[in-house]
This record gives sequence, structure tokens and C-alpha cells, in this order.
Amino acid sequence: MLSIATRIALRPALKRAFARPLTGSVASVHTLPDLPYEYNALEPHISEQIMKLHHTKHHQGYVNGLNAAEKAYAESTSVQEKIALQSALKFNGGGGWRCPFRTRGDELYDLGHINHSLFWTNLSPANKDGGKLVDGPLKEALERDFGGWGWLGYNAATKKLEIVTTANQDPLISHLPILGVDIWEHAFYLQYHNVKADYLNAIWNVINFKEAEKRFLDATK
Repeated sequence: MLSIATRIALRPALKRAFARPLTGSVASVHTLPDLPYEYNALEPHISEQIMKLHHTKHHQGYVNGLNAAEKAYAESTSVQEKIALQSALKFNGGGGWRCPFRTRGDELYDLGHINHSLFWTNLSPANKDGGKLVDGPLKEALERDFGGWGWLGYNAATKKLEIVTTANQDPLISHLPILGVDIWEHAFYLQYHNVKADYLNAIWNVINFKEAEKRFLDATK
């Protein structure tokens, strides 16, 4: 059985967007989502070079790996092989927060490359919605719960925003993700080298708070 927190994380909107059936054969494949802006749209805060590499190489790699692992899993008749494939499903499915869960029989919810898919919509050009936190429910909750900024997850039990971190490629399953920032080196090294703090300072200029507020409102329904 899935925990209550996990079932919360697998809300219908995310299920419809990212879930894939995993039965005796692979009915469909995961594809790399288009970015909602041009590769150079986040400059100078995040360079075009980094965005192209991050999207077309790293995220695409997770998608390819997930499709291959799901195909092998679906075609395998060996319990041992299926167990051995779990790590590949987790890592590539996570693509940032890995977490495939088998629920309701043969259905596999690949909270996989969902992390990167969420990450792209976390961002917006600075001349649009990037870095603009306007008055509204999210800002009110931020000021109430933190009085400032944070790495955000919504705790349905306490009905509050909380700062949450996850290791490696682990998914955020204890909270509903409101904002997530990829801090693996591939997200910033070419531009900011080993100065992670500069990347983290810069990314706030392109954070899409409008998208975050949509997730917040969905989480609090």
C-alpha cells in the first residue's frame, strides 16, 4: 500500500500528465517535453548553452533510459530480472526525483522525468513571470510560514508550506512539490563552475511564481 503522502503526491493532474500503463507490453513511450520558452530566454541568469545541454542531453537521457527500462520490464518474464530493473526505473524515472511506484495492479506511476518536466515550468524569462512574486495566496503563505523564501513543498497534513530537501535522484513524495530547483552540477557548472551559490542566487530571477501558485492552489483544494 502507498503511504498517504505518496497518494497525495500522485494527484490526478500529475497522474494524467505523467503516468504510463505498464502491462504486458509498452503501449506508449515517454517523450521529451518542449520547453515553454527559447533556450536563450533565461539569459543572463542561465545561459543558452546550459539550457540546451540540460534539456537535450540530460533530460533526454532520462527519457531514453526510462523507455528502455520500461520496455525491458514489460517484456521480462523473470521475477529476478524485474527486481534488477528497479534501479534503472527509479533513476531514469526520477530524472531528478526518482520514484516509480507500482499501484493498482500493473500500473506504474513514473514519477520519473517528471522532476525535470516540473523544473522547466518552474522557470520563466525575467521579462515575463520570472522572479516576480505578486500579491496572492502563495505570497501570503510564504510570509505566514517563512517570512521569506524557501525550497517549497506543501504538507497536506499540516496545510503548510515547508522547506524540504531530497538526496540524489530521490523524489519528493512526502509533500506536493510547489517549487523545485535542480542543483546537480549539470544544471550550472558550465556557467557558474563550482560556485553553486551564484547559480542559486541567479535562478530566483527566472523562477516562475505564477506556475508555483497554480500548483499551490491545486494542492490546497
